[in-house]
Amino acid sequence: MATISFPHNHQSSDSRRGGSHHHRHGPVVEEIEGLIKVFNDGCVERPPIVPTVSPTLHPSAKATAFDIKLSNDTWTRVYIPDAAAASPSVTLPLLVYFHGGGFCVGSAAWSCYHDFLTSLAVQARCVVVSVNYRLAPEHRLPAAYDDGVNVVTWLVKQQISNGGYPSWVSKCNLSNVFLAGDSAGANIAYQVAVRITASGKYVNTLNLKGIILIHPFFGGESRTSSEKQQHHSKSSALTLSASDAYWRLALPRGASRDHPWCNPLASSAGAKLPTTMVFMAEFDILKDRNLEMCKVMRSHGKRVEGIVHGGVGHAFHILDNSSVSRDRIHDMMCRLHNFINP
Repeated sequence: MATISFPHNHQSSDSRRGGSHHHRHGPVVEEIEGLIKVFNDGCVERPPIVPTVSPTLHPSAKATAFDIKLSNDTWTRVYIPDAAAASPSVTLPLLVYFHGGGFCVGSAAWSCYHDFLTSLAVQARCVVVSVNYRLAPEHRLPAAYDDGVNVVTWLVKQQISNGGYPSWVSKCNLSNVFLAGDSAGANIAYQVAVRITASGKYVNTLNLKGIILIHPFFGGESRTSSEKQQHHSKSSALTLSASDAYWRLALPRGASRDHPWCNPLASSAGAKLPTTMVFMAEFDILKDRNLEMCKVMRSHGKRVEGIVHGGVGHAFHILDNSSVSRDRIHDMMCRLHNFINP
């Protein structure tokens, strides 16, 4: 499987501009090679491993994209398929998407997410709002969850504000809303859904129809079989050591991996969640944990559709361009279309 490469000598953009040398920050206390270094003094370096791109799309993309700044810390990238823009009376399902990256890296502007979500908006016939949230360890959880809830609140306010709303909002059907994400972004989608449904705050203004979890990033102190067997595997983008490091950086200081944000099976949260679609990958260390989560959710009366894609690993839909992956991505898109447009 062709996954993203992690150069050994990649410097951060700060250091390439003449920033502080590594030794000035003291020793490295956490590192996920090629993705993030955390130094003893709190300095964080993130090599630009994935290109970031502007929202501009070629006409052949059959969609329009643009960025909206919400605060100094958060912004969104909105994707609207041309089919909606061409018909003033057409409204489409709204899908709020959270990117992956272990809560510590990643961006809504990463090219891999930009390409995937452009295709998703067109093929699944929905408006996509991709959230760029605050990252750990500078902003540990629940910062990303707070940002997710704030984006949903902002979307509702856009549509019910007395002063009218931007033309793109008129394309969104808030009675047909989905929360989605991959890896850590799927964890965020799940936790935001738990908060929204528990509060009942939006019951009259927003109808959460479903949750889409792609290779959701959860954990626990006890190891599953897939975590034990594949922690040295090169066929998937997520290793066990990287997973553990992400949790150390993202969870509140002193929390274990049985914290309910990491291990939702350790609590009873999520009792009111809508229909949930969970995508899993055969070579993902998270596969067994995700299967168990589906089983437990069903046992609590939740409607869950679980799909395991064979021959691929974690986050293949954005990192792997092999023929096997392309076949699985096509299947994923078809299932997403049918889930969003039943």
